[in-house]
Amino acid sequence: MVQKKFITIYETLRKDILESNIVYGAQLPSENELVEQYQASRETVRKALNLLVRDGMIQKIRGKGSIVIYQGLTEFPFSDLISFSEVQQGLDLQHETTIEVLECIAASEVPTVKAALDISGTTKLWHLIRTRGINDQVKIIDEDYLVKDIVPEITETVARQSLYAYIENDLQLVISYSNKSITFEPFGTLEYDLFGDNVVPYTATVRGIVHLKDTTKFQYNISRHLATEFKFNDFSRRH
Repeated sequence: MVQKKFITIYETLRKDILESNIVYGAQLPSENELVEQYQASRETVRKALNLLVRDGMIQKIRGKGSIVIYQGLTEFPFSDLISFSEVQQGLDLQHETTIEVLECIAASEVPTVKAALDISGTTKLWHLIRTRGINDQVKIIDEDYLVKDIVPEITETVARQSLYAYIENDLQLVISYSNKSITFEPFGTLEYDLFGDNVVPYTATVRGIVHLKDTTKFQYNISRHLATEFKFNDFSRRH
């Protein structure tokens, strides 16, 4: 059986990305160039590119073409870039959200976040820490840093409900995808203060950099879960 041409194009490009022949941040050849290179129709090329989008390999940007966003196996892929509020609704969970910290800081105060978001030290960030609990037992600690120029205001009401609903519905921004990594880490002072003493004092800590549709990095998230109560699925894409 002859393999369909769009699969051949997809697999060739995917192999080049996985083997770093085409690196993170690089622009793929234009659709016209791919049509000529593979002697294929535009529809065939688009089918191949759509598969790469589905796999979290590339992001299509109007006026720029297809940009490689895959960063290698050190970035752990998760499916479903959704807010905690949406998870609650989908699973009919009854977690309580408590705002522990809501402040505006300079990026220079958090060098790791500054580097991850590729911003200057004078850039203002919202720093937000929320706990998610059941029956007065904290299950998740969510810590977020959001670029203030992009998200000008965050109220406690917004933080308690859904940041993503506010960003998308009120600010009319399109949240697109996130690169995430996961580590299992022993409790520190923050974890002991908020989780309390635990039989297994370890967290499954998920760190993510969230991008808008134009690939702008606007959020750095650290989500700490009790390791004994954590499970994950499989690249995060919202739109």
